[in-house]
Amino acid sequence: MNDIIQLLESFKSASAHQIAEHTGKSRQYVHRVLKKMLDNNQVIKLGSAPFVYYQLVVANNESNLVAEPIASYDSEFLGKHFIQITELGELLQGSDAMQHWCKRQKLPLQKTIEEYTKTRKKYLAYFDKNNLIDGSQKLKSTKGLGAIGLDKLHYLDFYAIERFGKTRLGMLMHFAKLGQNKWLMKMIVEEINARINQLIKKAKIDAVCYVAPTIKRQVQIMKYLEKQLKIKLPHVQVKKVSNKIVIPQKALSKIYERVNNARMSFVNIEPNTYNKVLLIDDAVGSGATMNEIAQKLKQKDTAKKVFGLAITGSYKGFEVISEL
Repeated sequence: MNDIIQLLESFKSASAHQIAEHTGKSRQYVHRVLKKMLDNNQVIKLGSAPFVYYQLVVANNESNLVAEPIASYDSEFLGKHFIQITELGELLQGSDAMQHWCKRQKLPLQKTIEEYTKTRKKYLAYFDKNNLIDGSQKLKSTKGLGAIGLDKLHYLDFYAIERFGKTRLGMLMHFAKLGQNKWLMKMIVEEINARINQLIKKAKIDAVCYVAPTIKRQVQIMKYLEKQLKIKLPHVQVKKVSNKIVIPQKALSKIYERVNNARMSFVNIEPNTYNKVLLIDDAVGSGATMNEIAQKLKQKDTAKKVFGLAITGSYKGFEVISEL
């Protein structure tokens, strides 16, 4: 591994073929070591096949410089909620992340911490006693969805908050998918596992269904979650149908477009019947995809009730609820 590290330090970035050629190692060995380094967050993967390059994750020593002391209660709050991933691929958490962010934005540290704490607590107010966000009312108030197939919709967190951008879970989800990074995916599993199992127990779920991905990737986060969460319940099979041109939901701006896209993209092939199915997706915007899948599960009597669970969800539509 050291010879690969030295080469990447010298070349800055290199393909597996170049690494094998310059180190004299077999390509199988190089790929095996690179996979291990990716999982340990030692390198980042750039590009897509056949033009894939690897680059070392460089530590940013500047982030360790304490500009001014941070109170213990602020440090504890930031440690739970604030995270940054730098342009060099370094993961910063808590106080280090906030100091880095303030330096880059040229903002006063203590004042920004106070503003972040106030803003984040505004969004934390939406969490219930089970540490979940109820998105059911938002779903029902979204015009254009048509019939509501989901009996309940929960978020584990919002994807982003005002001014400060992505939440901790939103940040991990974004870069885990973008970089197909198993190390970040493992962090996500560790953070969400207990809450998902708590929901399954409380709601008396008897089967789970994972929303199939739209975009082809070498490492699919939903497949990773399905494997690593290890939920000991039957897994309902809903197949993703590939059309001639793949259109991801986020590329569509109109609700009716998203509804039609979801309606024509998924086929229920599950032969069994369950009382309550938990439908899991990585992120929810309008809720069109999960709602359409829920309707298909009910239409074929696969599920009597369908509970939706998004790892992260959009805040849009919650403003009305906050006034109730």
